[in-house]
Amino acid sequence: RRPSRLVVSSLLVVWMASTVQAGTSDHKYEPNEHVELWVNKVGPYANPQEAYEYYTLPYCAPDTKHHPDVGKEARHNELKTHSLGERLGGHALRHSGHDLTFPKPGSEECTTAPLTATQAQAFVRAASDQWFYQMYLDDLPVWGMVGEMLPEFNDKVRVSQKNAISDLDHLDQAVVPGVHSTSTSSTPDHLKAYVYTTRTLTVSYNGNRIVKVDLTSDPASLILIKEGIELNFKLLVKWESTLLSYHSRFDRYLDHAFFKHQIHWFSIFNSFMMVLFLMGIVALILLRTLRKDYARYALSNQTAGAENESLLEGGGGQPMVDENGKPMVDQDGHAMSSNMSGGGNTSTTEDSGWKQVHGDVFRAPALLPLFAAILGTGWQLIILTLGVILFAVAGPLHGQVHEERGEVLHAIIVCYSLSSIVAGYASGKFFKQYDSATSSSALPSVRPGSSSSSTSNMWQATMALTVFLLPTVTVAILSILNTVSLYYGTINTIPFLVIMKLFLLWIFVSVPLCIVGTLMGRHSSGGGGGAGGGKEHFPCRVNAIPRPIPEDVRWYGKPQNLIPFCGLLSFGSIFIELYYVLTSLWNYKFYHVYGFLLGVYAILTIVVGMTTVICVYFCLNAEHYLWQWTAFSCGASTAVYVFLYGVYYFIFKTSMNGMLQTVFYFGYMSLIALNLGTLCGTLGHMAASKFVRTIFQNVKVD
Repeated sequence: RRPSRLVVSSLLVVWMASTVQAGTSDHKYEPNEHVELWVNKVGPYANPQEAYEYYTLPYCAPDTKHHPDVGKEARHNELKTHSLGERLGGHALRHSGHDLTFPKPGSEECTTAPLTATQAQAFVRAASDQWFYQMYLDDLPVWGMVGEMLPEFNDKVRVSQKNAISDLDHLDQAVVPGVHSTSTSSTPDHLKAYVYTTRTLTVSYNGNRIVKVDLTSDPASLILIKEGIELNFKLLVKWESTLLSYHSRFDRYLDHAFFKHQIHWFSIFNSFMMVLFLMGIVALILLRTLRKDYARYALSNQTAGAENESLLEGGGGQPMVDENGKPMVDQDGHAMSSNMSGGGNTSTTEDSGWKQVHGDVFRAPALLPLFAAILGTGWQLIILTLGVILFAVAGPLHGQVHEERGEVLHAIIVCYSLSSIVAGYASGKFFKQYDSATSSSALPSVRPGSSSSSTSNMWQATMALTVFLLPTVTVAILSILNTVSLYYGTINTIPFLVIMKLFLLWIFVSVPLCIVGTLMGRHSSGGGGGAGGGKEHFPCRVNAIPRPIPEDVRWYGKPQNLIPFCGLLSFGSIFIELYYVLTSLWNYKFYHVYGFLLGVYAILTIVVGMTTVICVYFCLNAEHYLWQWTAFSCGASTAVYVFLYGVYYFIFKTSMNGMLQTVFYFGYMSLIALNLGTLCGTLGHMAASKFVRTIFQNVKVD
């Protein structure tokens, strides 16, 4: 009863946490109702993680009822309530101080005090590094540039030159991918910093709902920044009626031409053809090569039985045949019989190839507690990834995930917490199976008491590693990133209160579920126990003394030569989709083609399984029976290529620069590679385990 109560209470806590959503408004407005305009962040266009609070720049507070000097009811720079997903996603929305009324046009302005040298330098840095800002109106984002670097204007050409500037169109030319230097030191001396002072906010509405928001900056309002100048900022608000549907208002933010390009479809087709090719190879191994192996082993058993019978009876023996049923002859052309002696026939009565390691193939892998914990974590990541993708694919039923800030991160937190029971169950069951097999094959000289104590300690180690392994690695990397973010003062710093919420969620939900899962795996019917021990689970008995592994084998019989090829094939099936995912993460695009992602995930699962099976078969044929870590490494090696591709993407596909952005980029890429490697390694081990069990349970072993 206690485990069931613990699971129910954990689910209740997760449900309570999941009720905190990014937006609480019904997005319906009555005439003369106030509409909130929130400011989110400001920072360099080339560095997505180098984002600061909007009022880090010395903008003035609008002269409205929300001005700080009005009184306690003023809401200027008031922090909005955020969900866990929003805070983890680097959102810090604050009230802009503007007073917008539905659907009344108007204008609001304010004037700064004379800029100090520090304030002027802040605007100069923003213009030279191409800073942009982000605002939200009714949960619709809008962007604008802080300023421009231009030659100093004179009165005659000032307006005509400024009018030739487009607000955001010039960024593709100014920020060239692969050029990692946009600092002020590289700015030409003849360029001066100008700041936009007039903006126009155009709001389109259909009935009582807002369906479109546009923000433009007037090039004629550019003002040269210098110490002591007073800046007059003005916001013009326009309302326009439209027939656009409310349910499709977010479509304009989705780059359909990019994500649904012909290359994207071709990559899926290419990966599918790779799957067919690998399935053909595996089918060849299973249907042809293994069939010959089975025939040879059956012939060997028949020959050995006939030889023993003829020796006992003193007869002439039985004629020997090959795997195709044809009589075997010696060098002189005489038919060979089972009682013939000599060196030429002894090889036919001995095991060869992968059957020779039947007494060691189900031996427990090295570092069993660690390996069991890694597999448990891998299964958790498999379920987590599948759950999040399916949640996103079901967007039309509950709301598209790209329309709510932090909803994907929120789904990841919930799925991780609930899938902890899977991690515990998988690790506990795997440890029980191989610990039972090891115990049943132990030497008689081992004392039962010491074996029981050792097993208990290993159980505790397995449970502790399953609970702490993934969180420890994740927290270590995020702690470094959070320290760097705190030093630079960006909005990506995770607040202490959010850290405490995550810690409590882990303590009261994830950890109990993981412990319950481990106990369930330990006492599961397929997890060992009983008088048979390991015999219940493995087709072959494990020998007490391991056999030596031959070293003089061909290159394709050595795991270190096969593992890189497995990772390369797996990476080849996903690298196009990886480009789209990285572009969404680092280049301000909304990823929305989760159907593609689900298909690629299925293809990756098949490719990893097929390549791992091929690798394990070659290794077993070379009598290398330590296949457990080999199988995991075949899938996990995909992460190496993913990280290397991340390095290529950073150098040639982005314009990121600076210590802050570099640390964040490679910190997140390390997390992605580690988690993907664990996931793929577990998939590979699952396929190899099924393969090994299948081939050995169909072989008669004396």
